[in-house]
Amino acid sequence: MVSYTPAYVFKFLPTILSALPLTLWVIFLTVLLGSLLGAGLAWAQAGSDTGLAGFARGYVFTLRCTPPIVLLFLVFYGLPEFLTWWLHLDVDGWSRTIFVVVTMVLLFAASISEVFKAAYLAVPKGQLEAGLSIGMTGYQTFIRILLPQTFKIALPNITTAVLNLMKDAALAYTIGLVDIMGAGNLLISRNLGNYSLETYTAVALIYWGIALILSVVSHLMEHRLTKGNV
Repeated sequence: MVSYTPAYVFKFLPTILSALPLTLWVIFLTVLLGSLLGAGLAWAQAGSDTGLAGFARGYVFTLRCTPPIVLLFLVFYGLPEFLTWWLHLDVDGWSRTIFVVVTMVLLFAASISEVFKAAYLAVPKGQLEAGLSIGMTGYQTFIRILLPQTFKIALPNITTAVLNLMKDAALAYTIGLVDIMGAGNLLISRNLGNYSLETYTAVALIYWGIALILSVVSHLMEHRLTKGNV
């Protein structure tokens, strides 16, 4: 019978929490860079250029149909070979964080682009006409009128996308990145496989804490945006 000692959960928490900054850094970089790429993909799909729209749709379809762990291995093992062949660039000394971020950005951009596109298309087109009718340029109308409304509509799904990213990024331990999950697995190895349930419970508590904070912040932002439009 497998024993379970709750006290070890709290004993292991400080050790695992030491990897929290790296996990948050990966998530932050991915959301930042992935949102920029995703916005470009959404713009391409909503635009009138059929070539760009076709490329963007193909990218989104391909990446959304690729399991995260498969793409992670393709980037980690394949990207160095490609860069060596194409640019004669030696990347053996690169941090594993770079490969994880590249993988997560590619995945996150595909999912967030659909969120951005759907939210943008949900904004009434009369808003654009109203902005132009009072002398605003197309850029000013987008920044001052369309973008705030698009963000408000997209916010719940952005939160969901970030939560999914957090779960996908936990796979980074498979290539040796010592994030929260990686720290947990190292701890289990040091304990010779003992207290694995307690360790994974501690890991889960940290992820639940991140998800709870993210959800609360998202809810407060939604409430503030809704109140501002009343």
